[in-house]
Amino acid sequence: MLRFPVKKIRKQFKLLLLLVLLTSAVWFTYLHINQGKTIKLHFNYGKDGERQTEGTDASRKRDTRSSAGHHKSEDTSDSREDEAGVSTISITALRFLCYCPKNSSYKGQANLHVYEDWCGSSVAQLRKNLHFPLYPHTRTTVKKLAVAPKWKNYGLRIFGFLHPYRDGDFQFSISSDDNSEFWLSSDESPLNARLLVYVGQLGTEWTAPGEFNKFRSQSSKSAHLISSRRYYFEILHKQDDKGSDHVEVGWRPFLPGLKYEVIDSAYISLYTDESSLKMNSVEHIPQTLASHIRLPEQSSPQGPSQPQHGADMLKPDPRDTFYSTPMIDPARLENVLPACLYSPTYVVKDFPIARYQGLQFVYLSFVYPNDFTRLTHMERENKCFYRESPIYLERFGFYKYMKMDEEEDDDRPFFFPNADVRVTSYLRTSEITQSQRDQDPNPPEFDPEMNRSNRDPDAEPDAEPEPEEGELSDYSYEEVEARPGWAEESINWQRTFSVNPMDFELLRSDWNDLRCNVSGNLQLAESEVVDVLAQYMEKLNERNGGIYTLLRIINVEKRRDSARGNRYLVELELMERGRSVVRLSEYIYLLLHRSRQGDESPENTDSVLPGATAWSTAYAKPLLCQPVMLQWRRDVMVHFVVPVKNQARWVQQFISDMENLHRQTKDDNFSIIIVDFESEDMDVEQALRESSVPRYEYLRRDGNFERSAGLQIGVDTIDDGHSIVFLCDLHIHFPMNILESIRKHCVEGRLAFAPIVMRLSCGSSPNEPDGYWEVNGFGLFGIYKSDFDKIGGMNTEEFKDRWGGEDWELLDRVLQNGLEVERLRLRNFFHYYHSKRGMWNAQNKKTPKG
Repeated sequence: MLRFPVKKIRKQFKLLLLLVLLTSAVWFTYLHINQGKTIKLHFNYGKDGERQTEGTDASRKRDTRSSAGHHKSEDTSDSREDEAGVSTISITALRFLCYCPKNSSYKGQANLHVYEDWCGSSVAQLRKNLHFPLYPHTRTTVKKLAVAPKWKNYGLRIFGFLHPYRDGDFQFSISSDDNSEFWLSSDESPLNARLLVYVGQLGTEWTAPGEFNKFRSQSSKSAHLISSRRYYFEILHKQDDKGSDHVEVGWRPFLPGLKYEVIDSAYISLYTDESSLKMNSVEHIPQTLASHIRLPEQSSPQGPSQPQHGADMLKPDPRDTFYSTPMIDPARLENVLPACLYSPTYVVKDFPIARYQGLQFVYLSFVYPNDFTRLTHMERENKCFYRESPIYLERFGFYKYMKMDEEEDDDRPFFFPNADVRVTSYLRTSEITQSQRDQDPNPPEFDPEMNRSNRDPDAEPDAEPEPEEGELSDYSYEEVEARPGWAEESINWQRTFSVNPMDFELLRSDWNDLRCNVSGNLQLAESEVVDVLAQYMEKLNERNGGIYTLLRIINVEKRRDSARGNRYLVELELMERGRSVVRLSEYIYLLLHRSRQGDESPENTDSVLPGATAWSTAYAKPLLCQPVMLQWRRDVMVHFVVPVKNQARWVQQFISDMENLHRQTKDDNFSIIIVDFESEDMDVEQALRESSVPRYEYLRRDGNFERSAGLQIGVDTIDDGHSIVFLCDLHIHFPMNILESIRKHCVEGRLAFAPIVMRLSCGSSPNEPDGYWEVNGFGLFGIYKSDFDKIGGMNTEEFKDRWGGEDWELLDRVLQNGLEVERLRLRNFFHYYHSKRGMWNAQNKKTPKG
C-alpha cells in the first residue's frame, strides 16, 4: 500500500511553500496584464473601435505634437506612445508632477483653484494669467462638480479623482457660461489626462445651466471605466462679467434614453489636502496638458518670431539690450569737453510749494530715436494725443487737415460729419425747388444738423422725430428701400484732396501732461541730434587720436532749459580702433551764452558757430561742455524696497523676476529689501533664503500694513548713503535694462528718477499690453540714500493708517530740496492688473448663502 510521504513533505515544507507563492504571483501577474489589455482606456476611440473625432479635436488641433502617439491600435506599445507624445512637449520644461496620495478622508471633495479679477471668457485667456496654474488667488474645495460662485471675471481649475459607481461604458458632458473644458485621464496619473469635452474655444460660446446638448463638443464618446479604480480629472472654466456663471459636469451609462446626472460628492475625491499648506508651496499641484497646452515659443535659427500684438513697443529696440555692450574706458572721456557749471533755471530749490503742487514743476524729457512708447494700439478708444477734443473728432473727424480739390460739378456738396460712419441720405426732390436755388445763389456751408433722412413734411421745422421701434436710424449701415419721389444722393468716389505733412509731436510741450495717458515720450528733432553729436564726436576723436567711429545712435535724451542751456544724455555705439564695439553713455551740456549788447547786430551774425541751427541762434556761441557734478555711476548698488502683506503669489513672482534679472544681466550690484507685515500665506524669509538673488534683507513688522512706514523701515537698514534706493511696488514687470535705467537717471545731489509705468488692463499681459501710462503716479521712485535722508524720508506720521498721496507729498519735498525729477516712460515696464480682494488689511464679508 502506498503511503503518503508526510516526512518528506515536512522536510521540504519551506521549499514547497515558496513554489506555491511563486506560482500564485505569476498567475496574478498574467491576469493583471491580460485585464489591462482588455480595459485599457483610450479616449481617441469609441465603443466600437471607431476613431473619436468630436471630443478631442481641440486637443489635437492645439498640440499636434502630442497626438502623434494615438494613430496605432490598442496594444502594449500604447503606453510608450503616450509617453513619447508627452515628451515632445518637454517634460523637463513643464515639470510634470504625479502626486497621488491615497486617503479615504479625501472622498466627497475636489480641489478648487480660483483666479480672480481676470477678464475674458475663453479658457485660452485663463492660461494667459501670470499665476496660472501654480499660484491661484484662492485654494479651496467643492463637494460636487457643479459650481456657481455668482461672481464675474474669474477662472476656475477643479481637479481630483473620479470614482465610477459601476464597471462599464460612460458618456460625459459639460455645461457652462462661458467656456470650459473637461479633461480625464486613463488612470490616476495627471500625465495621461486628455481633453474629453468642452464648451467653446473662442469665448463667445455658452450654455444655460443643465444644457448638455447645445454643442457637438459637449458630449463625449464612450469611455470604459472600472469601479475599483480611480481616474484623475480636471475642469477649466472661464467667466467674464456677463451672464449667469456656472459650470457642471454630467455623466451617464452609455445607453440610449438615459439622462445626464451631475457628478456628486459620492464619486469624487481630493487630489491632495491643501488646507495646511502655504500659498507658495506648489510642489503638489499637478501640471498637465490642460494647464500647459500653450507652450512658450522655442527659439529658432531665424530668431524670435515677430509679436502678433499691435503694440509697437514689443518690437526689438537696441535700447533694450544696450546694457550688455562693454563700456568705454572712462579715461578716454576725460577732458573731451571743457567743464562748466550745471545750474538749470527750472529747479525750484527753497521755493514754497503748496501741497501736491510739485506735479506742476515736473518736466518731461525729449527722446531720440523714436522709442515707440506711444500706445498707438489704444488710440481707437482714446485719441487724447491729438489736440482736438473727443467731441469734435467724433463729429467732424480730421477733415480740417484736408483740402478738397476743386471739382468740375459741385452742385451738390457732400460732407461726412463723422469719418467712421457711412451715411446714406435721401433728399426729397420736391423740397429742392428752383425757387429756393434762385433765392440763395451762394448757399451757406453745409450744416450737418440739416442732413436728416426721411423728413416728415408735416413735422415742425425744428422738430426731430424719434425713430420708432423697428425703424432704421438716420445714420444706418442698412439700406432703406427707395420710395417713389425720392432721389438717392450720389457720392463722388473720384473726389481727391491735398494735405500737408503733419508732425503732431511738434505740437506737444515738455510740461507734465496729466490729461493724456496714451501718448509716449516726447520726440527730439533729428537735426538737433545730428548737430550736437557731430560736435561731440569731433571733440572725442580730437582727444583720442581719431580711434572712434560712430556705429549707431542708441539713445539721446534732452532736458530743455531755454534760459540757460540744454542737458543731453548721449548713448552711442562706437567702434574702437576698428576692432571692438563699445558703448558710450554720458551727460553733456549745451550752455547758451547770452549775447552781449550789440552782438545781435547784422555785423555779428558770422560769429555763430558753424552748424548751429535755428534752435540755438537766439544766443551767440553755444558752448558744448561737460557739466560739473553730473556723472552717473556704473556700478552703484541699487536697493529695491518692497513692503508686503499676505501676497504670496506676487511675492513669489517678484522674487522670481529678480532671479531672472540677475541671471540675464549678470549684475551683482543690486539687492531686494522686503518688509513683511506678518504675512500668513507664505514664509517670505524662507523663499528669499532659497532664492538665487545676489543680496536680500528680510524685515518683519507687526501690525497692519503701512506703505510709508514699510518703505522707511527698509531704507533705514541701508548703511551706504552713496547707494540708490528704489521705492518699489510688488506687481511690476521689469525690463532687463531696469538697473541701467535707474543708475543713469539718478545722480547724487542732482537727479531723482520717477519712471512712468504702464498699467495693464484686466486680462492683459506683457505679451499683449493693453492699458495706459500711469502719468499721475510717482510711487516708483529712485533716489540716492543720502538725498532721501536729506529730505526727511517718508511721511510716516500723516500716512500712518492710509496710503495714496504719499508719493505726491514726497515729490513736493524732493523738488523743494533742489533736486530734478527725471520723468520718462520706460519701454516694457508694466504694472500687472491684480485683484484688490484680500489685500493688505481688507476684511472679507461673510459669504452669502444660496
